[in-house]
Amino acid sequence: MDAQFEKYADLEIISRINEGDIKLFEILIRRYDPFLYKIGRSYRYNHEDTQDLMQDAYINAYCNLKKFEKRAKFKTWLTRIMLNVCYQKKHKLSFKNEIHEDDIQNEKSEILFHHSSNNEKIAMNRELGHVIENAVHKIPEDYRIVFTLRELNGLNVAETAEALDISEGNVKVRLNRAKGMLQKEIKKMYSSEDIFEFNLIYCDTMVNRVMAKIYELKKVEDEK
Repeated sequence: MDAQFEKYADLEIISRINEGDIKLFEILIRRYDPFLYKIGRSYRYNHEDTQDLMQDAYINAYCNLKKFEKRAKFKTWLTRIMLNVCYQKKHKLSFKNEIHEDDIQNEKSEILFHHSSNNEKIAMNRELGHVIENAVHKIPEDYRIVFTLRELNGLNVAETAEALDISEGNVKVRLNRAKGMLQKEIKKMYSSEDIFEFNLIYCDTMVNRVMAKIYELKKVEDEK
């Protein structure tokens, strides 16, 4: 992907995609991969399931891109799509009890952090990541999602309220309660860069998966 396109705002990219330049959808994928990944993980889905949900969200967004109302931010619109696919999967699996705490506790953490030449820092980050992630997973879902959107994904109060369809007052209350549920030592060490990160190698994989599906959809559409 030509680096010149990376400076384009979301709306410019979307307009070009809707005009037929579908390869530019890759920019949106790379721009929002870490964002969607954190949402999926906040629902306690493992890495593989989160990737599947991200792909579903991107394909859903692509197929409905011409319906995107520019009154809202694309990030908020995409967030609502990801929240919806996570919610749907959760209810489909609720009777199967497929999401276990043990799976989360034992999952390898190497995927959660960027590479570093400092081995001591890597070890510290991994340990810190385990502590933080385990603590966040113990927070009730309503508070965990607000915490993820506000603190990890950087949405403001209004954007979070719009994405979750709740009042701004509820966002503030839930965030404060979420923080109160975390242990003091975790709050002192907390850094958004140290939790639920999506490394470039996985971003490349997601780009390949989604773009292959998009080109397949485009081919079917052209053949009609």
